Amino acid sequence: MLEMFCDPQAVAVIGASRRPGKLGYSVLENVIQHGYKGAIYPINPKADEILGYQCYPSVQAVPGRIDLALILIPSQYTAATLVECGEKGIKGAIIMSAGFREAGHEGWKQERELVAIAHRYGMRLVGPNCLGIIDTVASLNASFAVGMPARGSIAFMSQSGALCTALLDMALSEQVGFSRFVSLGNKADADEITFMKAWKGDPHTRVIAAYLEGIEEGKEFTRIATEVSREKTIIAIKSGSTNAGARAVSSHTGTLSGSEAAYHAAFRQSGVLRARSIQDLFDYSIAFARQPLLLDDRIAIITNAGGPGIMAADACERAGLQLASLEHDSVDALGKGLPAAVSILNPIDLLGDASADRYGLALSTVLDDPNIGGVIVIVTPQAMTEIDNTAKLIGECSKASGKPVFGCFMGSGTVASGIEVLNSYQVPNYPVPERAVAAMAAMMRHRRWRELPPIELNSFDVDRGRVREILDGVRGEGRLAVGEAEAREVMEAYGIPTPATYLARDAEEAVRFAEEIGFPVAVKVASPDILHKTDVGGVSLNLASPEAVREAFDLMIYRTGRYMAGADIWGCLVQEMVVGGKEVKACMNLDPHFGPVMMFGLGGIYGDALRDIACRLPPLDSRTAGEMVAEIQGYHLLRGLRGGKRSDLEALVDVLLRLSQLVSDFPEIVEFDLNPLVVFEEGQGVIGIDMRLILE
Repeated sequence: MLEMFCDPQAVAVIGASRRPGKLGYSVLENVIQHGYKGAIYPINPKADEILGYQCYPSVQAVPGRIDLALILIPSQYTAATLVECGEKGIKGAIIMSAGFREAGHEGWKQERELVAIAHRYGMRLVGPNCLGIIDTVASLNASFAVGMPARGSIAFMSQSGALCTALLDMALSEQVGFSRFVSLGNKADADEITFMKAWKGDPHTRVIAAYLEGIEEGKEFTRIATEVSREKTIIAIKSGSTNAGARAVSSHTGTLSGSEAAYHAAFRQSGVLRARSIQDLFDYSIAFARQPLLLDDRIAIITNAGGPGIMAADACERAGLQLASLEHDSVDALGKGLPAAVSILNPIDLLGDASADRYGLALSTVLDDPNIGGVIVIVTPQAMTEIDNTAKLIGECSKASGKPVFGCFMGSGTVASGIEVLNSYQVPNYPVPERAVAAMAAMMRHRRWRELPPIELNSFDVDRGRVREILDGVRGEGRLAVGEAEAREVMEAYGIPTPATYLARDAEEAVRFAEEIGFPVAVKVASPDILHKTDVGGVSLNLASPEAVREAFDLMIYRTGRYMAGADIWGCLVQEMVVGGKEVKACMNLDPHFGPVMMFGLGGIYGDALRDIACRLPPLDSRTAGEMVAEIQGYHLLRGLRGGKRSDLEALVDVLLRLSQLVSDFPEIVEFDLNPLVVFEEGQGVIGIDMRLILE
């Protein structure tokens, strides 16, 4: 469990300083003053003693064993110092110094050298360019952060040291405790995967929270996160999701951020809860750390003010939570115990003069109701409000219940003492109803994910040999783009229906094929060098006569020859016109960190305009493919809107599964675009019209 970082028996501070205000002084002071019980060795060849501890000129001069080295010296001296640490037998090093990968190519080379040294001596590294670590279990503050958080059950890691300090300050003011607190920095060695593995079995940790700028080993992250999420709650905020943010990430820690679609899919499939802001990260972490998991989506709201109760009800509906209907016995108990003017429907409005006892009766009653999964208790400070006593009763009810209870004490100074009482009972408080509901909804999503069965992959009987011949032939010709006729063969080999299509070498052959298929037909230029045919006038539709086919063929060959000089023109495809159905598309792009990312959405101009896309990482199972289809906004059209016919959704799922198997069978496929894929009414299947394939 990375004992060298979480339970070191001896720590050396390399670069310890005698001067207050210097990094080496602050870090040593933090190690000393927060209750660490192990041996402490300041390393400074120009000092005999700092803060009452004997100094040593190097780690080699220390007489005893050292488990953890904190390295605070300039980057140009770090490699030599790390060698000394390795020779001393030190197994862990935290390199806080900057000037490595984030500083450019030379810094990147120095960072690689550090990793090589660590591997040579069997050391693990945190950093470089990091704040350090804080471990409340070991009472070790090996960082230059201000303050020591209380002990709690949240393990936090971040690529941003400044964010660590800000979050730590928030935690101190709101009495939030942590078990582990790690600044990852450049992640030269130990990264988010390393710590997820270590914290999986940590009895002191319930929640793993992370701020991530990029994940280098995306597939491994997804695999490990899937395992860990079954036992711990993982909450992550991913920055760099915009172009501007991605550029900032690169200059900050030298991290390549990867595609937003890949992160969205990876987090969803591995059970990682996505926080969109630091506030979300903080709110969700507190909820999971302090309260039991929400086991039922039906929520009760108790309030002393109608407006906030309505706001909470609106937020519940938007978040997918249900306002619970109380059992008859509960309604009867509330009616007998509360004033007649009180609204005992949900939200339960106790009125502005609600006493602590009134809150206690309402809360204990709804918590005993089997229809209730969780409760949000809203308190607004009014002249008659008993802030502290109400908070105490909420805490007592929460303590006795196995259901999550969230406080929403609205305001600031007047309710501050009540919030402190809630904190003492481990009841999370949110200043506005929307934040309480968002945290409850996060619990709902995580519970639903934990309930999902393991994926079961389908395996279709396909013609892999034929696809191998096609792809090898394409690459043998020095091409990376698979032509449409070849791509059609790939689809057919994997059981994806296609329209009748023939390759015509001249206009007369095109006419013969059209007559064989039956009018109307489509004519498309056939060339492995032309990926977007419509851009060069390479597509003609609804051709209803031999003359129209002949004219379209000749004009198409002329245009493409003129505007795409040098392109290899095979002729034109004559294709059956597909009538009816709805156009969708299935695509795949290769992410540098996560590998293939599959996408599904509406096809045609609507798909391009609305950007209505669902993304997942293959391999897909039936459930995941079905989620993709149901997730897009256009699903309402496919399902049948206002009496419309239901599309063949099962056939769509089947195609997605076959495409998932295709990219798994042939990893050299780095991109495909099946657009349009026409889906007909239920029971009538699908037809893949046009497919583009790119190889690496």
